[in-house]
Amino acid sequence: MEEKSMQIQITELNQKVDLLLEYVNGQRLKANQLEDLISDLSIVGKDVYDTTVEELNNRMVKIDPDQVKNIGLRLLSNVDNIAKALEIFESLSDLAKDAMPIVNEVIIDSTRKMNELDQKGYFNFFKEVGLIFDNIITHFSREEVHLLAENVVTILETVKTLTQPEMMNAVNNAIKVFGSINTTDVPEYSVWKLMREINQPEMKKTIGFMVTYMKSLSGNNLSNK
Repeated sequence: MEEKSMQIQITELNQKVDLLLEYVNGQRLKANQLEDLISDLSIVGKDVYDTTVEELNNRMVKIDPDQVKNIGLRLLSNVDNIAKALEIFESLSDLAKDAMPIVNEVIIDSTRKMNELDQKGYFNFFKEVGLIFDNIITHFSREEVHLLAENVVTILETVKTLTQPEMMNAVNNAIKVFGSINTTDVPEYSVWKLMREINQPEMKKTIGFMVTYMKSLSGNNLSNK
């Protein structure tokens, strides 16, 4: 019984020794791999250094070791500022990610609105308005445009007066009457026939209107002077 217990302990001890040897071998392999990596990196670093030095010599660039040292010291002394700058950059990156759906939605809505305006003909309208301004610039001199600018208030007041309902009705009636007259077959009037027509009530009222208008126009011209 004791021999069996002793054999079990020896077996367990051998297993532990095997595990220990396996761990040691693993550490040795890792150390060898690390040494190989360091060796490879040193070779690569030396090649990069040699290439850099050769390139700087070819470009006639001189590096002051003190300046390089100062730059390194300044970087080390501003680690906190660099960290804060990186934090700000990360915050801006997160903000851009969060705002991107909103920006996309705005772009989509804007595109839809632009398409809607295009379907309604707004862009063609503004294009034709641009042609109007182009014709104005082409056909009017600078002095004429300057005079137009000086009298624009008077022009707008005139347009305002002309667009009143009474004036619009009068102009509309005049156009309708003119359109109803057959200009190719106008009757001839002698002096006596004209005198008879003038004695008609409608003609007397028309003459009265014209005389009143001319007197009012003459009075306004005199008052403006």
